[in-house]
Amino acid sequence: GEVKIGPSLAGVVGRRPGSVPAFGYSQDMIDYGTSGVVWNPQTLDRFLTKPRAMINGTKMVFQGFRKPTDRADLIAYLSKLRG
Repeated sequence: GEVKIGPSLAGVVGRRPGSVPAFGYSQDMIDYGTSGVVWNPQTLDRFLTKPRAMINGTKMVFQGFRKPTDRADLIAYLSKLRG
């Protein structure tokens, strides 16, 4: 539940992108979140496949998960974390 290198992922499923107050998001991530998008299994799957293809200006340096099963496992785990 703490903000460190990135925002807390507790409660990420159902949360608007770029909305954790204590984290310095890129403007592109903030803009994406203010467009009305909410992180759900579908948006997370797309983002975790190739983050910069979805949000070009993201600060996230992670390149993405190639395997759909890896993304599904992570999304299932994140869905259980409550903020």
